[in-house]
Amino acid sequence: QVRLAESGGGLVQPGGSLRLSCEASGRTFSSYAMGWFRQAPGKERECVAAISWIASTTYYADSVKGRFTISRDNAKNTVYLQMNSLKPEDTAVYYCATPHPMRTWPNSRRSGYDYWGQGTQVTVSS
Repeated sequence: QVRLAESGGGLVQPGGSLRLSCEASGRTFSSYAMGWFRQAPGKERECVAAISWIASTTYYADSVKGRFTISRDNAKNTVYLQMNSLKPEDTAVYYCATPHPMRTWPNSRRSGYDYWGQGTQVTVSS
């Protein structure tokens, strides 16, 4: 059974940084793409970043380009989202996700991801 567990959320002031982590279990982590999504109250869940199984390809939403960095450590079965220069509009619940088929690239398509974590709250406020 595939399990995803996010951590690292919290309250941060505008301009601050946070690093989210998502540890995966239940299958061979290095064969699957990973994505980070977020959902703010009253808004659709959107993909902010994604990374292919060998980290050769990445995707970033325009709203986070230059501020967020996605990375993965296949030895630790973990994907990270480094978030810098945080803004109040980054406030949301952040989820990691992964597709069911191996070695596929869903890019930013929500429908391309089959397994989801429980989410971690990120609040950017002074």
